[in-house]
Amino acid sequence: MRIAITKGTAQDHVAVTRTDGSRTNFTFAKKGPYPHDAFHFFIERGLGMQVGFWGLVARGMEPEAVQAMALAGGHASAKRAAAPDPGIVELLQAERLVECFEAASWSGGADDAAIMAMAEPAWATSLVPPPAGVPAKLGDIRAALDAFLGEWRDAAVNATLELEWPEGEGDQG
Repeated sequence: MRIAITKGTAQDHVAVTRTDGSRTNFTFAKKGPYPHDAFHFFIERGLGMQVGFWGLVARGMEPEAVQAMALAGGHASAKRAAAPDPGIVELLQAERLVECFEAASWSGGADDAAIMAMAEPAWATSLVPPPAGVPAKLGDIRAALDAFLGEWRDAAVNATLELEWPEGEGDQG
């Protein structure tokens, strides 16, 4: 699956072409200097997640449907602390780690121990276990993410960077 993220000013634009040729497009409001969905890509790919955000999109789900599924499945928050539906555990695991890497990018960086110190209570609060093998995979995730973030930082508004979701990683096409 090919993912093209175009840098905007108030929001970034994402165009997806699945291996079966189907397409979807969406926008995501800027939460910081880097695209939120890129963090998802590198974290989910690095952890081999099959049913995180990008795995579900590869399977044919529309991004809005993934969000609706997360809300319906009990996306844990301070207001709704209940065990989530098992079908959204990877979504929550990824989202919590994404938030940690985003926070680190906004503050100038964090080492693996600091990322884990942020992530562990986030997973616990969301009532999900940590993904398997996270500490051993953080270095590879960070290296791939940092390379992308450097390109993004240097890219002009309206520039497009492309990512390739590994075939077979959730893709049913």
